[in-house]
Amino acid sequence: MWYETKATEMLGIDYPIMQGPFGGGLSSPALVAAVSNAGGLGGYGAYTLNPQDIYAIDKQIKAATNKPYNINLWVSDTDAPGGTISDEHFDAAKQLFKPYFDEAGIPLPEKPAPFTSRFENQVDVILHTRPKVFSFVFGIPSADILEQCRKLGIKTVGAATTLDEAIALEAAGVDMIVASGFEAGGHRPSFLARAEQSITGTFVLLQLIREKVKIPVIAAGGIADSRGVAAAFMLGADAVQIGTAFLACDESGALPVHRQMLFSDAAKYTTLTRAFTGRLGRGIANSITTELLGKESEFLPFPLQTTFMSSLRKAAIEKEKWSMILFWGGQIAPILKHTKAEALMKSLIEETSRIMG
Repeated sequence: MWYETKATEMLGIDYPIMQGPFGGGLSSPALVAAVSNAGGLGGYGAYTLNPQDIYAIDKQIKAATNKPYNINLWVSDTDAPGGTISDEHFDAAKQLFKPYFDEAGIPLPEKPAPFTSRFENQVDVILHTRPKVFSFVFGIPSADILEQCRKLGIKTVGAATTLDEAIALEAAGVDMIVASGFEAGGHRPSFLARAEQSITGTFVLLQLIREKVKIPVIAAGGIADSRGVAAAFMLGADAVQIGTAFLACDESGALPVHRQMLFSDAAKYTTLTRAFTGRLGRGIANSITTELLGKESEFLPFPLQTTFMSSLRKAAIEKEKWSMILFWGGQIAPILKHTKAEALMKSLIEETSRIMG
């Protein structure tokens, strides 16, 4: 059967369907449990959380499902040398974004405090809580971390946006690779070259990686229904990872207006931008992404740009100025149909089985 793959065997799941692990509060234990309980692999994006919060979330997930699940972290969680930026750089960013803060009726924020990486402390939680899967983006954990995961029976899954990244992941001893195409919503998790240079489409990337690596490959980006799932398997995928379609479900941590936007006409127009976080990511185009195109050099590096924009986001939500918020979403959003994770899983499984015979 189509669902009997290296991935299902390795992960101990019934169907090779993985839910994209969203960061920034967009994941939820309820969504993770719904996908895992339906036979897939739920995922929680924890890169913004401190160790205590990750422990608490893991406890909630374990209470909601006894099935395998995935916790995701960012290996590289800052692009700011020394964790900060110069006053000159910050002043330039303030001038660039001042009209938007003025429109929202709020003052420009103070310079963000220096950022210190949290990855090592977060990984300690993974090693203690032992989820079935530890996935990561923006790099490769140290050999020591990967070895500890092997000893503890934690399967490791790394994201690649290019063939070179996939080869590097396999060489490091990672168990599985996510082939992340540029169609996908959210951040481009590139780590060997700039994200702007790493924008191969999912199905091309999948085939390139499949030819060169021996470990299981997971197709991600531009997949939201059974036709996409079937196409991925025909091209050699061992599993699929679906993001936007699950983000649009009621169980996700997305704001109601975010989920509504994914079902609206606006979802036809997505774009890649650094304006809201400092790292390249795909979301629904808005006034800021359009007007600041080509001015990326004045943005702050990740995650200082996120900190800088946080008060604007809060004010925009309060005043319903939706054109000032980046609603993450992939290019496939216009075909979305389901608002419940269980119904989406049922449709994916039954329709893929019909297509694949």
